[in-house]
Formats: sequence, structure tokens, C-alpha cells
Amino acid sequence: MNTEQEIKEMVRQKYSEIALQDKETNASSCCGAGGCSTEVYNIMSEEYNNLEGYNPDADLGLGCGLPTQFAKIKKGDTVIDLGSGAGNDCFVARAETGETGKVIGIDFTEAMIDKARSNAEKLGFNNVEFRQGDIEKMPVTANVADVIVSNCVLNLVPNKQAVFAEMYRVLKPGGHFSISDIVLTGELPEKIKSAAEMYAGCVASAIDKDEYLNYVSKVGFANMQIQKEKAIIVPDDILKNYLNDEEIAQYKLNETVIRSITVYAEKPARCCSPSSGCC
Repeated sequence: MNTEQEIKEMVRQKYSEIALQDKETNASSCCGAGGCSTEVYNIMSEEYNNLEGYNPDADLGLGCGLPTQFAKIKKGDTVIDLGSGAGNDCFVARAETGETGKVIGIDFTEAMIDKARSNAEKLGFNNVEFRQGDIEKMPVTANVADVIVSNCVLNLVPNKQAVFAEMYRVLKPGGHFSISDIVLTGELPEKIKSAAEMYAGCVASAIDKDEYLNYVSKVGFANMQIQKEKAIIVPDDILKNYLNDEEIAQYKLNETVIRSITVYAEKPARCCSPSSGCC
């Protein structure tokens, strides 16, 4: 079993490679984990083309949803994007928050930060910034964000509850998040769960859907809802890297256990501690 630090380093190395790949290579793979599929379509992500602010240079094809579409961003909002990559969701969020708002992208990988900053400079955006950091301990002060978005990132993080706690800390009272992520509704084969490539591809690191949603409630978020959910079908030529024919057939007998969900929740407008008796 890999330690949390080993997992983080594996993700850092893999996504440094992904930052240098084109979208077509990422789109034919498992969330960008490598050019492992000859079935050239994106397993996870959805098309951004119709969203205002979309910039093709910032789209690496790594997402598993369209969280900015559901995020209820208003003019003047401060938005934080967790795992901002080349800046795709940040630029879509910037179109919603306008010139009076602010967008902060946080990413673990230096190569991604460099790419995102270059894209922002080309676009001439002075209210979009990118900070390198660990989203388990964000380089952001408390109570600063109106909205948090994230696209297929939390499933890469070993300590998911720590991320939700950090999200709660940096959101303003009354703020909210909309995040797209990969969850499970059953058991994955052990060979997939232990595969480093599938970990960096957002699948082996996914946890049970109910456990995931419980983390959201546990840190204090309210009014939680699933805004969108879809099954993720992994092509045979990717499965064959990890399973034999009999194991693939057995895997397919079960209902699809890998799912993409977009989750929304709010930080209560009045925050108090349970010990005070007012919650």
C-alpha cells in the first residue's frame, strides 16, 4: 500500500507529464492518465464548447463534468478552482464573475501552474491568478470565497475529508461549492485499485459514493444535492491492461460501479460551534 506522500508524488509526476500532452492524447485515455486507449473518445469529460469563457488552449480533457455550469456564480464573486490545471474552469468562471470578480486557481503541479499562467497572460486577464499548493492545506485565507468549483480532482487526494474541511474554512458564510468527481457504487477489482496508472486516471482512487457524501455533511455543509450523475464506462482496451478476459467479463456482469457526480452544498450563513448550543 502506498503512503499518502507516495501517492501525491505519483500524481505530481503524472500530471506534470499530462501538462505537456495535447488534448487528443488525454481524451483517448483515462482522465489523461496516458495514451492507453485506441477508442478515441473521452471516458470522463464533457464538452465545454458552448460555455462562455471556454478557451481550447486551457482544455486538457481531464474533467469528469461541468461544475461551472451548475455553480451559480454571480457577477463580482470570488471563485476558487481546486486542481485548476491549465486554467479551463477558471476562465469559464471568470466569464461568470466578470471583471469585478476574482478567480483563484490552485494546483499541485508546477508545470500546470506555468501553463495556466501563460494562458491567462495571453488572454490579458488580470483578475485570474494561479497558486501552487496542496488543496489539503490551501494557500488561501479563511472566509474569502463565494464559490468553489473543482473538476475530477478530489478523487486524486488521499485525505478527502481534509479537503472538504479546507473548503469549509475558505468559503464565506453563505458561500457554496459545486464539484464534479468520480465515486463508486460497488467494489472495483483489486487489480484496478492497486494500479498506479488507474490511480492517476481518477478511477482507482475513487471511494464509495455514500462515504464521499458523508464527508461533505461531516464538516458542516448544508443543503447538499447531486446536480448531475452519470455512469463511466471504461473501454475494454484499457481494462485489458489490468484484467484478463474472464475478469473483464465478471466485472461487466455487475451494474456500472464507476460514476461521475456533480455535488452542490452550502456553508451555513451563520456559523457557530456545536458547543455554544446554537447549532
